[in-house]
Amino acid sequence: MPSAQQVSALVSKRVRKRRQFMKSQYAVALALLIGIGLGAAAVQNLHAQANPPAYAIAEIEVTNQDGYVKEYLPPSSKALLDNGAKYLARGSRTASIKGEPPKRIVLLTFENFEKAQGAFNSPAFQAAVQIGEKYAKFRIYAVEGAPMQ
Repeated sequence: MPSAQQVSALVSKRVRKRRQFMKSQYAVALALLIGIGLGAAAVQNLHAQANPPAYAIAEIEVTNQDGYVKEYLPPSSKALLDNGAKYLARGSRTASIKGEPPKRIVLLTFENFEKAQGAFNSPAFQAAVQIGEKYAKFRIYAVEGAPMQ
């Protein structure tokens, strides 16, 4: 029959082996998670390169400021933001480099050209335009951005 000291040494050895085994399992799991994260980031980067961003430019000449601000801006902004638009610039302070500057400019960015077209063709934005045309003249166009470098 083994002594208490021998049993204790045997149990201690088994515990050390079990701990070592668990540490190696944690290391494998951590390496797997890191690999998945790096792979997802690479796929996202490749997807972003495949679909360059789009920019929309609106040149606006407001004829009725009060109606434009109260009746047109809230529904048009909501329609565009709900469709993924991000405002880069909006305002009436412009400078002409060549030619006549517009009275007011709005510059938006979208994830891609198709999303920009979809936002401006959405029923919500089209309804807002019907209101806005009473208070302003619009020239709105989109351009596909250069691929990310």
